[in-house]
Amino acid sequence: MSAELICVGSELLLGDILNTNAQYIAQELAKLGIPHYYQTVVGDNPERLQDAIDIAIHRADILIFTGGLGPTPDDLTVETLANFFKTPLQERPDVLGDIEAKYAQRGRIMSPSNRKQALLPEGAEVLPNPVGSAPGIIWQIGGATIFTFPGVPSEMRAMWQETAVPTLKAQGWGQQVFHSRTLKFWGIPESELAEKVSGFLNSVNPTVAPYANYGHVKLRVSARAESTEAAEALIHPIAQQIQEIAGPYYYGSDDDTLATVVGQQLREQGETLAVAESCTGGYLGKALTEIPGSSAYFSGGVIAYANRIKTHLLGVDGQMLETLGAVSGPVAEQMATGVRDCCGTDWGVGITGIAGPTGGSPDKPVGLVYIGLAGPESVGHVEYRLGDTRGRDWIREISVSHALNQLRLALSRDP
Repeated sequence: MSAELICVGSELLLGDILNTNAQYIAQELAKLGIPHYYQTVVGDNPERLQDAIDIAIHRADILIFTGGLGPTPDDLTVETLANFFKTPLQERPDVLGDIEAKYAQRGRIMSPSNRKQALLPEGAEVLPNPVGSAPGIIWQIGGATIFTFPGVPSEMRAMWQETAVPTLKAQGWGQQVFHSRTLKFWGIPESELAEKVSGFLNSVNPTVAPYANYGHVKLRVSARAESTEAAEALIHPIAQQIQEIAGPYYYGSDDDTLATVVGQQLREQGETLAVAESCTGGYLGKALTEIPGSSAYFSGGVIAYANRIKTHLLGVDGQMLETLGAVSGPVAEQMATGVRDCCGTDWGVGITGIAGPTGGSPDKPVGLVYIGLAGPESVGHVEYRLGDTRGRDWIREISVSHALNQLRLALSRDP
């Protein structure tokens, strides 16, 4: 028994709209313990949609459609389903009345084209839409249960929660749940971490799966059980062992970010932070201030792009700038010390580097970044060579993550 999701809309294929519906439904299916192995995106074309239905009906017991329920000619989901199962469409007076009433409530007259939305396959039940005009259907046919939803996320979510979830639970789903915890790591390649935890990667329940994005490596530990609490009980010992193996590379789980972890450390220790940024141009300050309540520990920052700002505001030695250049370890240290002293904080971070795509040299290539860290007891810096193949934004974002991680390790007094 499994579910399959078919998202309809040429705008999805063209990339004009991000398919957040697929992510939401996938998460909801996991909560109900419904296996889910395939997703399909198909444009507004009846032949290709019929092909997708033909494939899905042979490998899934629950077919979930989003999109294609509107009143325009390219909204073809219900009509195509009816044609596929050779079932006539019937105009439903109750649905038509509901659509007319919703338009009247808004002080508008229903367009004749909206009558199309009241045409449902014979034998299908109405899946009410409490938000918009387009109803969905719940249809038991071909050995499967079919659900259709509008593509508008707010409408789809309301319909899912109010009708689809109770329907699926009444069919016996929801007796077991899938639950996951995502463990997060920084400073270790995905392949190296996978080798360290290879003994867990063939586990069946819980399962352990690695993946990486923008330098962050993650392990998703997932379990299936009769309740979230029971699944978490299966996950917890595995997660603890993995954290012990990974050591300081592990920084948090689920909704944790490097910025939230650093913020929590600063808050717990009653310490404060200021930052001085050159090549990252405010990215670090942005990451820190995106967190509600960060004013409790983050005092401010200086974007010191020009050398005269480095010297006048941060006290960086002018002779050092001439001798070593702005992109150097000692300059990063003086930037960190200068912003710490200027803002009267316990900690200061300084970032200087070459984000590219120009400005590099054989001695100082694009991707060379220095991160200085000035704390209550010591000052130091770390050099990173990030390469020049992934672009300017990637270098800046990775630099911010490295800076936050260096601060995280320092706050935990971990070498």
